[in-house]
Amino acid sequence: MALSETMQQLQSILSRVVVDLGKVHKGNKSAAQRVRVGTIDLEKIGKRFRKESVVAERSGRLKKKPLSKKLKKKKKRILAR
Repeated sequence: MALSETMQQLQSILSRVVVDLGKVHKGNKSAAQRVRVGTIDLEKIGKRFRKESVVAERSGRLKKKPLSKKLKKKKKRILAR
């Protein structure tokens, strides 16, 4: 499965879980079950995303943005400790 498809699945599941969480807050027990199942699905898809993103990054399909000056200074301070 492609990284973009996995990201779309993640977004879809997340949006469903967010909607159901609102229903759980109102006392809907069925929505609570859907949230529990959704979190299991999120875990599975999350693991797949992690694997695919690492492969994409190593192959050069996914590029890292260069650090800003502010973050570079912060990183230097942290490493200096």
